[in-house]
Amino acid sequence: MPLKVNYGVDYNDDYNVYEDDNYHYDDLYEYENEKRDITHQTKAKQEVIRTGAWRCPICTYDNEDSMSECDICGALRNCLVKISQTGDSTAGGGRCKSSGASVMVKSLFASFRHRAPAKSVAFEAKNDAVLIEDAFIIRRNFQEFLRAFSSQKHQNINIAPFKFDSPSPDDLVSTRLHSSKLDSKANFKRLSSLDMSTREREKNILIESELGTEGPNSSSASVARDGGVKERDFASDCGIKPEILVSRMRSVSLSSKSRTGNVNEETGTSNLEYKPEAWMIPDQAEDRLSQLNLAIVGHVDSGKSTLSGRLLHLLGRISQKEMHRHEKEAKQQGKGSFAYAWALDESAEERERGITMTVAVAFFNSRKYHVVLLDSPGHRDFVPNMISGATQADAAILVVDASMGSFEAGLDPIGGQTREHALLIRSFGVDQIIVVVNKMDVVEYSQERFEMVKQKLGTFLRSCGFKDSSVLWVPASSMENQNLVATPDERLFSWFHGPCLLDAIDSLQLPARDYSKPLLMPICDIIKSQSQGQVSTCGKLVTGAIRTGSKVLIMPSREVATIRSLERDSQACKIARSGDNVTVNLQGIENNHVTAGGVLCHPDFPVRVSNHLELKILVLDIKIPILSGSQLELHIHHAKEAATVVKILSLLDPKTGKVTKKSPRCILAKQNAVVEVVLQGSVCVEEYAESRALGRVSLRSSGRTVALGLVTQIMKTQ
Repeated sequence: MPLKVNYGVDYNDDYNVYEDDNYHYDDLYEYENEKRDITHQTKAKQEVIRTGAWRCPICTYDNEDSMSECDICGALRNCLVKISQTGDSTAGGGRCKSSGASVMVKSLFASFRHRAPAKSVAFEAKNDAVLIEDAFIIRRNFQEFLRAFSSQKHQNINIAPFKFDSPSPDDLVSTRLHSSKLDSKANFKRLSSLDMSTREREKNILIESELGTEGPNSSSASVARDGGVKERDFASDCGIKPEILVSRMRSVSLSSKSRTGNVNEETGTSNLEYKPEAWMIPDQAEDRLSQLNLAIVGHVDSGKSTLSGRLLHLLGRISQKEMHRHEKEAKQQGKGSFAYAWALDESAEERERGITMTVAVAFFNSRKYHVVLLDSPGHRDFVPNMISGATQADAAILVVDASMGSFEAGLDPIGGQTREHALLIRSFGVDQIIVVVNKMDVVEYSQERFEMVKQKLGTFLRSCGFKDSSVLWVPASSMENQNLVATPDERLFSWFHGPCLLDAIDSLQLPARDYSKPLLMPICDIIKSQSQGQVSTCGKLVTGAIRTGSKVLIMPSREVATIRSLERDSQACKIARSGDNVTVNLQGIENNHVTAGGVLCHPDFPVRVSNHLELKILVLDIKIPILSGSQLELHIHHAKEAATVVKILSLLDPKTGKVTKKSPRCILAKQNAVVEVVLQGSVCVEEYAESRALGRVSLRSSGRTVALGLVTQIMKTQ
């Protein structure tokens, strides 16, 4: 059997609670009576006020008679005069017999001129019952006491303040707030003698000044607004000259900016002021040709690549041996007329299809310029590549096919690339253009055909924004080498006496270069070298300058790299400036951090990155209107992103630019409007007013350019 365990009282004990026969209930009543009598006596003794002490009315603690406030809760002693048990009306608690004022109050106003009050008020304290019954009399007497005291006219006040070992916070606040009334300059001189180093005091002053500039939420700003405290007064009171204070405030603000960083992560802007170095400005004594970036654009099969190859061959950039090899290869494939074009179209796919697919870059020197030739594709499927390359252009050559039907196809509103290329070139900021009417040999150098092309195309170019003085017309034949680098023969010279193509290029004006701004170089293309462990970027320097060994910031990855070497025209160089088309070899950065469409910029002045833009656009000839929610393709410098029109803000007058209608439902052809677009991915962008190269955009849809625009505002990234 299991053992039994007791979990409570052991009832087997000998003690029995009912066996105490001597217990009487009458004793309980007697004990309670005695306890009640003792309690009454104790309360009676506690109610008796001890002689020489006073009881706090708040916490009922008995304090010594010499104390003016409670030792426990700090409550002030009763203002009434305490009457001793002998009945003599004496001063209680250090109070004046005549007025009831304390010794402290008397000492504070000891320097006042003693004048008899209008009525001397004297009152005596009575027992509690009389005080309760005569409460209104005491109140009236106290009011008379206040009126009598306030009736004195205080003039020439010179209060001798108490001197403590260290000022309290209340003294500091009161001194600050009433310095203009109490002439507390002496108090501030005493404050300057505190146990605080001069550097710490100045730091506190500067911190207070910085907080005062933060706005209405600043505590120091509120003190200056309410109390009239000024930083100049505070600086003078603390023994600091205002000039020294201002200089130290500037140094602290600059150091705080350097500690927090120079780059605004949201906007990408910098707080520093850029100053170009001496080597960035080109020397006028340098014997070096200025670089001119020249884009060759036009309708497909208008002879752009053939014209470029023939021009390079005539100027000695393509050797006779290379030209012979191209002719042989072209004849083997039954495309003998493409021999000059193959000097630029080097890929197998381009040669097989007979069209240019990417932008080919070549170089030659004229008498005035070092020309960078940008041969752009003319097929409508490769217009994005044409946009990416032609954005680097300073001027353009528009090649037109003079043969019957080809010119008209190029000007067709639906698929004519002559129209689209002219609009895109103008939207890139190019205002100088050379129109080469090519293949004049096909029309037997007809002057009538040339004049007809000039009249029709000239009207369209004027509508695009080109001025007549900025457009040069050159009839030529690239296959027969007519009017390219020399005077043509009698067939063309008999009626045309203008310049040849090379002279027309020399007549172009070089646009202004901006060397005083920070570095900006949109990345057109990248070349990755796995063996050497470096990345090469190609592009045109929009602003600024770079040299070997410089640090650059890659956007939008925000990675810093070092320039290992520079190449211009496939030749090494040490310095590249604004306007140069160069290849930059980088080191110290991974390949995936550099992409085409990015930007090389100064480490302290990064370009802004966003996917939410406000654009002012010009809609071209479209059949489907642009609505809120329309899906488009946005091109900006060398970047391309899918875009959505989220809001149509207003329609603009094309002549004045003023708002004609707010929040329209749609945008039709030939209308100007302001819209908000959200991109699928972020791009490197600047407002047009800050950087024209990074502030121009084009919108495309279904393989056609539907609108051209400018970035008017960069909004918060979504």
